[in-house]
Amino acid sequence: MLLARSLFPLATRRVMLRQTFSSSASAEGMQSIFNPTEEHRALRTMLRRFVKKELEPQALEFNKREEFNLPLFRKLGNTDLGLLGLTVSHDFGGTNFDATAVALVHEELAYADPAFCLSYLAHTLLFCNNLQVNSTNDQQKSKYLVPASEGTMIGGMCMSEPGAGTDVLGMTTTAKKTSDGKNWILNGTKMWITNGTLTGDGTGDVFLVYARTGDNRADLTQFLVEKDMPGFSLGQQIKDKLGMRASPTAELVFENVHLDDSHVVGNVNQATLCMMRNLEIERIGLAAMGVGIARRCLDEMKDYASDRTAFGSDLYKFGQIQRHIAKSYAEYMAGRCYLYGVANNLDLESHGNGLDADGVKLYCATMSKNVADRAIQVMGGYGYVGEYVVERLWRDAKLLEIGGGTNESHHKNMARDLKRLGSGSIDTSSLPIFSNVQHAECGRQL
Repeated sequence: MLLARSLFPLATRRVMLRQTFSSSASAEGMQSIFNPTEEHRALRTMLRRFVKKELEPQALEFNKREEFNLPLFRKLGNTDLGLLGLTVSHDFGGTNFDATAVALVHEELAYADPAFCLSYLAHTLLFCNNLQVNSTNDQQKSKYLVPASEGTMIGGMCMSEPGAGTDVLGMTTTAKKTSDGKNWILNGTKMWITNGTLTGDGTGDVFLVYARTGDNRADLTQFLVEKDMPGFSLGQQIKDKLGMRASPTAELVFENVHLDDSHVVGNVNQATLCMMRNLEIERIGLAAMGVGIARRCLDEMKDYASDRTAFGSDLYKFGQIQRHIAKSYAEYMAGRCYLYGVANNLDLESHGNGLDADGVKLYCATMSKNVADRAIQVMGGYGYVGEYVVERLWRDAKLLEIGGGTNESHHKNMARDLKRLGSGSIDTSSLPIFSNVQHAECGRQL
């Protein structure tokens, strides 16, 4: 049985998943911020078993080989785990979890293997959640979300281009109607696409592709494009990346790809709103990855400081090491509380939640990189080699400052949103956790 189906009746689960951050925290203390319901707690327990038994043992080797562990990835869709359709409705094979579960799963997977987690994010959030929330066609959802939730079809999303990253509305990929009005012809190139290839030989299975369909800057439409469609091909697999080496990244090429209206997701020329809505939950997932990376680095430096002796004592006796460990823990806990404070209040069907979606990713991305850097410093030469994990996590953490929105784009977005709130105190007891504004520019895609 799927976890989300087996633990509680549907009606009970819906009530539990909507519990507020404040009521959970007052009832059970700080830990309930991170596990606001028993269902979340059970999900985390199950994930930690999977991470220890399955994910951790393979992480170093697959990163060395720059190879995606596709068989292990498909396991996430089996009936015991059921995590590939995390936010997908039961009607389409998913487990119908909430934003808190999104944060929880990405934190736990990134603790052992951020690259594997990145491919999970691209499939589960950029493809599955995007289609679940933005498609109005149940037949379309059934066709793609059921196999995507099972793991027989691996998805991704195509937004960035060789010349359009942070300025995503500057994309040049087009979809134009044929003369008889019955089909669309898609042309363009997409870059930095996670899961763009799964094996290095050909494209991935299925993608949501953003293309320009009108004359206005925001006239974008989403299309479903499948592997082996005529005109759709792998441009190149991007190798020798700084980090996230076990997550495949590719350039994808579309040359006169013919699509009928059944491949259109949502309304024509209205995909900019789809983009904004999905970027918010993507940024929650990326922030959670940062929290997972930081927690693992803290565990590694803490254990090393206990075991290593120098000048007749363990490393905890030295003020410099105390500073690295204490500062890292404080920053990690600040990021973790911010993450779950945002996630516990996010409705996946909503939009205009940009201020804190930007803010939590901005903080957790740099926080995780800094904690990883301190872990290397505490561990010295051992921290500098792959066997001791933290150097890989340091390399992986850097992507979080670029993918899903650069730090600079977050600065711009947040400053604009705060200005729109007007004068007066920023008191979170009187303001909603999100600002109700929409972003005109979205930031770089994974």
